[in-house]
Amino acid sequence: MYHWLRIWRQAIFVSNSAIFLERALLFCFSIHGIAMLSMMFFLLAGLPGGPHESAIRMTYVANAPWLWRLGWFPWQLTALSDLLLSLALLRTRWRLAALLTVLLTVAGIVPDQMGQVLWISVYGGIFYTLAAVGWTYCFATQAQWQWRRGLTLFSVVLWALFVFLSLNPVLPSLLRLSPLLIALGNAIGFVLLLVWFVVVTEMVLRSRRPDQAVGRYAVFHHPAAIVGPLLDLVANSRFIRTLCEYIPTVAFESDITDVVYVNYIVEASKLEPLVPVGLELQRIGCDGRYALFTFLTFRHGHFGPRFLGKVRQLFPSPVQTNWRIYVKEPRTGSLGVFFVTNAISRTSVSLGARLFSEGMPMHVLHTNDLCADQDGNVSQHLDGGNGSAPDARVTLTCVDEWPAHGPWSLCFASFEQMLACCVPQDRAFSTQPYYRRVTAQEIKLDIPLACCKSLEGKVRSHAAERFVGDATPFCFFVKSVRFRFEQEVYTPLADTSLEGIVKDAKGG
Repeated sequence: MYHWLRIWRQAIFVSNSAIFLERALLFCFSIHGIAMLSMMFFLLAGLPGGPHESAIRMTYVANAPWLWRLGWFPWQLTALSDLLLSLALLRTRWRLAALLTVLLTVAGIVPDQMGQVLWISVYGGIFYTLAAVGWTYCFATQAQWQWRRGLTLFSVVLWALFVFLSLNPVLPSLLRLSPLLIALGNAIGFVLLLVWFVVVTEMVLRSRRPDQAVGRYAVFHHPAAIVGPLLDLVANSRFIRTLCEYIPTVAFESDITDVVYVNYIVEASKLEPLVPVGLELQRIGCDGRYALFTFLTFRHGHFGPRFLGKVRQLFPSPVQTNWRIYVKEPRTGSLGVFFVTNAISRTSVSLGARLFSEGMPMHVLHTNDLCADQDGNVSQHLDGGNGSAPDARVTLTCVDEWPAHGPWSLCFASFEQMLACCVPQDRAFSTQPYYRRVTAQEIKLDIPLACCKSLEGKVRSHAAERFVGDATPFCFFVKSVRFRFEQEVYTPLADTSLEGIVKDAKGG
């Protein structure tokens, strides 16, 4: 409950005009969608153009007056949402067009709300549509939102439809549509309006959440040829992700097996560009010249929400691979990892991770072979196919004792010291500069270092080469571990990080 109150408090009381605009657009979409459902379930039976004759409609309204009033309430909130959007545009940039849009919205609200009592809404509809034209002009004339010509044509058709429907009651009888056609036209118009809100909101959100080379907004490509483009649209959508932010996170568990760690010691300067704003790279070695890079692959064991209890046994056990660097949050000094990419063998889990969590830039594996025998010998083949998942081909054998020397000796005095740095990672960081916050995903692994077995063999990965160059890998294996995702925790970005954020014209 506290999580919900905090989210909605932040959604309403915002000091940043860009966030205000984003949330006004989301509110417009949501409340118009709810209003359309209200029309379908509560109002249609009592309106002209609906499925019933006049006598039946009057009886419906008389027998269910509170249901009738309840059905109109979301439509009253749509008027509020239109006003909030107009005010958000005015606050984003004080211009004559934005001011006129606010005035037109107010001019539409008064006759519209009276019209819901008197069933007369000609003037309200006209003013609302003119206000929508003002929205279009404000969005189209701001370069940072990258308005498209196709959206202009779509807007012209949509607003023309609403103008015609609003003017219908005062048209000559020969041109006037029947109530049934008016109802059908409004249904089409409001569905298209929802589409308009989705496209415009996506456009606005992308202006502050551009595509990135690594991390949460690295471009997703599904390996499937037929359904891939549709899944790409969903996975890369800023609109869907932002809506999902308002759904509370839940604790997850998985009985993980066959965890293969492939590690590299790399020049810190090579990994530094991968570090997001607000975090610092953990440097190792006597002069801080180096940093650690790891990709680990494992098989889930019934990965699902903890609250489901034994029902979790019905959930799948996909193969997952996490590619990470080791970072520090400078404000608190907390240590953790940052995922440059992840991939998993289940599309549904990949989409869920991308849409419902901040720190999991999840992609989909096309090939996901992971085999480990009783002696700890491992073979692994990961491939993204035509998708965006990383690749790796690994053939490793178990070593009875921890080696005394290896590539890790460059920065660690012993194999155990290396494990102590690499294994106890119970926090995954990501940052959202557009909210000026750091997100920490708190997990529990509790892996005893004594359970780690050294591996040696061949590792080939084009994806790894992009990050680490020709660095030599060193590997180890953990047979099983109980994975527990606890929560997401949000903290402000460090003040020094904010200095590196370039504020656009909408920033507060």
